[in-house]
Amino acid sequence: MVSKPSHIAVIILSLFLLSATFNLVAGHSTEKKSECTCIREDKDEHAGEVVDKSVLHYKIGSIVVILVASALGVFLPIVGKNIPALHPNKGGFFLVKAFAAGVILCTAFIHILPEAFENLTSPCLGEDSPWASFPITGLAAMGGAILTLMMDSIAMRHFRKAHGLDDHNAADEEAKDAHHHVHGSSSVVPQGLSQAEQVRYRVTSQVLEMGIVVHSVIIGISLGTSESLDTIKPLMAALCFHQFFEGVGLGGCIVQAAFKSASTLCMALFFSLTTPVGIAIGIGISNVYDESSPTALIVQGLLDAVAAGILIYMALVDLLAQDFMNPKMQTNTRLFFGANLTLLLGAGFMAVLAIWA
Repeated sequence: MVSKPSHIAVIILSLFLLSATFNLVAGHSTEKKSECTCIREDKDEHAGEVVDKSVLHYKIGSIVVILVASALGVFLPIVGKNIPALHPNKGGFFLVKAFAAGVILCTAFIHILPEAFENLTSPCLGEDSPWASFPITGLAAMGGAILTLMMDSIAMRHFRKAHGLDDHNAADEEAKDAHHHVHGSSSVVPQGLSQAEQVRYRVTSQVLEMGIVVHSVIIGISLGTSESLDTIKPLMAALCFHQFFEGVGLGGCIVQAAFKSASTLCMALFFSLTTPVGIAIGIGISNVYDESSPTALIVQGLLDAVAAGILIYMALVDLLAQDFMNPKMQTNTRLFFGANLTLLLGAGFMAVLAIWA
């Protein structure tokens, strides 16, 4: 069985380390400001008290709204498995999941990766820095994708051995799966999963959550430190859409993994809280935080690039490839083209949001 406590402990530790890093960055912001004139933050130091209160109200409101959107998204597939139309064995489940995968893929390519490039090529880092002379962003994104592949394969090897799925047993499992597929039983039905399939879905859901968490905390901090309503309002709307459908994709993986109720609830709640926690951290350090300081640009740029690589791998390999190669979709022409359409719609809608946020 997948170790839930160790997984959650690693992510919580990562959040604390991330929080400490940004507080360290904030502590050095004053001296860094004098070294760089390309301040990207649109804070208005002379804003009146009314404006300051309005900004704070929007930030606090964004915590509630984004928390609700995230929770609705991740719990929809979990609750929906008891609703016939949204059951994992139904075509609607594939369509919704394809849309969510499109959102995740577009988030990585259109929203996260360009931001990482901007941070790591900023003039604030200096013309003589190694960041300006080497494509570190692409390297970090590639590293994130390769690291995810390694984590995927290592975890699969570990849990296959833990379940006694050696080469001989693996062949038996594959034959059993083929028998189920021929008779119309889909691999996404938790009750009909083989051990190998269940392990695969569990590894997928946990690695996907780790990739989402990294970006969710970073973007939450960005919103929390912003002092411009022109930035906060569109970012709030984009995050609601983004978190809802990322939650749908993650929730779908959790349902397919057939976790126990306690593990399912823990993973869903953890996802729901990550962005609100990031916003709260941002509010706490907003008075001293300088996002244009070299350290902040490097830390945020690297984390964004790695997160983009993780999400790109997960969207293409663990979400889309698994479902699009599923015998149920391969043998159903209407479902196949419907999934392609919803994939494009998900990516398209998320791309349009880049106009505002």
